[in-house]
Amino acid sequence: MIIRPQYMNTLKTYRDVPLVKILAGIRRCGKSTILDMLRDDLLKSGIAADHIISMRYTSEDFDDGMTDKDMYHGIKEQMTGNGRYYLLLDEVQEITGWEKAVNSLLENADTDIYVTGSNSKLMSSEISTYLTGRYISIPVYTLSFAEYLDFKKTDSRSPKELLNEYLRLGGFPIVALGNFDERSAYQIVEGIYNSVITNDITKRHNIMNFDLFNRVVKYIVENVGKTFSANAIAKFLKSEGRSLSVEAVYNYLNWLEKAFVIYRCQRYDLQGKSVLKTQEKFYLADASLKYCIMGFNPKSIAAMLENIVYFELRRRGYEVYIGKNETKEIDFVAVQRDERIYVQVCRRLPEESDREVANLLEIKDHYPKYVVTLDELAAGNINGVKIVHLADFLLSDTY
Repeated sequence: MIIRPQYMNTLKTYRDVPLVKILAGIRRCGKSTILDMLRDDLLKSGIAADHIISMRYTSEDFDDGMTDKDMYHGIKEQMTGNGRYYLLLDEVQEITGWEKAVNSLLENADTDIYVTGSNSKLMSSEISTYLTGRYISIPVYTLSFAEYLDFKKTDSRSPKELLNEYLRLGGFPIVALGNFDERSAYQIVEGIYNSVITNDITKRHNIMNFDLFNRVVKYIVENVGKTFSANAIAKFLKSEGRSLSVEAVYNYLNWLEKAFVIYRCQRYDLQGKSVLKTQEKFYLADASLKYCIMGFNPKSIAAMLENIVYFELRRRGYEVYIGKNETKEIDFVAVQRDERIYVQVCRRLPEESDREVANLLEIKDHYPKYVVTLDELAAGNINGVKIVHLADFLLSDTY
């Protein structure tokens, strides 16, 4: 088992704090393995094995119709001794009303509770109702490039060579652990994607016109890194002779977001210092999702570079926006408490660098500014704007 230190450190920070720790992310991004790591860590720190209760609530492992009361009593029955119990509850969203059971266990027993899940039931209003101010949400993403290198420790290739593979095959742990060719890797990712779409979206929301839903998904995937609206998708479908209301498109976007397939990135007006409600961008939970749906195309690398940088910033705890500076666009404005950084992403220098640097230089504050590129010769500083190779940016300790 390859340790993912970032998540372990976060969980250690919140250990024994009376909050439910909710690990949420797309299926197969490694949440269950993080719980296994946590279990090992608890044992190493001297917690008795019979005081660690691990439960997995996938449909194969429990009777259909299990209620929150069944869940509560099933766990409570295992708590036979004195002292604190550590509850590691995997894929809880399969139990209707799980948050009631968890809230009761938090209130009525000496527990430290960790749960995982991969859909909207972890983000819903019910959590706020039952666990108001009593939970911390910890987003789990597919592998960062640094983690990918950890998974490939025995590989003799250089980080730059492995970056090329990471760009093409993505960061799902199951793919990184193997030694798959492109076709096999995309088949695995397609299986993950189909499982998400079937279990977390079409069944749950009773989508009847699967073909139309897939066309909307394809549109989003084709337009990763571009601004568009639900209205634009509805108009596009109309041009193809298909009919779908703007409201239905909103629902599809919402459901994809709640299943952690896509992530919404809003625009931020640098002049008015406000978040804009129109023309958002969407990024895919993993670059490989694009390739398993559309096939790999070298021309799509530029948009997926943005995708990778967006998630690197999210992993590091930044809130990430698209910057609007009058008529100019900044790829990312990343904000963390009182700090911020500005990032432009481009595939090649120097032909693209003048525009990218000029856009950054028009911002008149003193926060760090970066142009991140795949150009092998990328290095240096233009009037305070740092030019950085993607590999160095992804592996940097600080920005």
